[in-house]
Amino acid sequence: MASLYHPVKIGNLELKGNIFLAPVAGYSDMAFRSVCIENGASFTYTEMVSAEALVRKNQKTEVLMRRAFNEKAYAVQIFGGEPQVMADAATIVKEKTSCEVIDINCGCPVPKIVKTGAGSALTRDPDRLFKVASAVVQACGGKPEEGGTPVSVKIRSGWEQKQITWKEAAQAALEAGVSAITIHPRTKAQGYEGHSDWDIMAQLVEFVAGRIPVFGSGDLFKPDDARKMLEQTKADGVMFARGAMGNPFIFRDTTSLLTCGKYEPVPVQERIKTGFAELERLVAETSEEHACLEMRKRFSAYSKGIENGAALRARIVHAASVQDYKDIFSYVLI
Repeated sequence: MASLYHPVKIGNLELKGNIFLAPVAGYSDMAFRSVCIENGASFTYTEMVSAEALVRKNQKTEVLMRRAFNEKAYAVQIFGGEPQVMADAATIVKEKTSCEVIDINCGCPVPKIVKTGAGSALTRDPDRLFKVASAVVQACGGKPEEGGTPVSVKIRSGWEQKQITWKEAAQAALEAGVSAITIHPRTKAQGYEGHSDWDIMAQLVEFVAGRIPVFGSGDLFKPDDARKMLEQTKADGVMFARGAMGNPFIFRDTTSLLTCGKYEPVPVQERIKTGFAELERLVAETSEEHACLEMRKRFSAYSKGIENGAALRARIVHAASVQDYKDIFSYVLI
């Protein structure tokens, strides 16, 4: 069982483990990524960054790309549908950050993203995906063996059940010179509903046949889910998204399960203390007002399973200051 947790390479980047934090829109900021790192995440991705906004020099967009203080390695994920704009954005990412990997979002199902030719539209259009990925690889200095920064892609299984295009998308990505592929095996039409098709993930692993690593995402909410995915699909690693929300401990627990066969649930007090560490870092990163609004959903997630949790959450949704949160959780932190 220990072999399920192992080192992995993305191009010339060597990682000690294969349990990752996915790029989660509105969640994967520096503060959250930092607590995930502290709890065992092997690698982390920023939330997706608009290539158009980067090229237009949007300051808020640049904040999304900053490295957390404890990230030894991380990836910046960008999205867009125009090859030249994506290439220009990759160049800016290289100039503004020291990230180890640039990831291309080819899976987001949100209509406003898709209608621009980005996100899931790229999985549906392998020719465009090839052009976009090729442009980014070239902007990053070519393939890692040529001295370039590794580029990866995240795809979906297809547009809808009658239009499954993961294989064509994967082939296009391989030909473009990417260094890793992550698949969320739901269609664009599914969004985040229904079940992800792990059989498709297993087929992708077989299709790629060890040329580059394949990482899996979708329906990972417990450490046991990660173990099953690795066993069933032979993927090189797993990427937690919604399963990590309010539960950065899932990385620690999963690593323990894969290496020791068991894990111990994190005590309530430690969970809430971690939430406060995240709040403190988010305040420093943005402002108290923004951080406290943002942490409403996050503390609601941290408080799941806690005694009187419903009453706590009724207060959390009105918290507007750090002191409000301290008052709400005073009895837990004693």
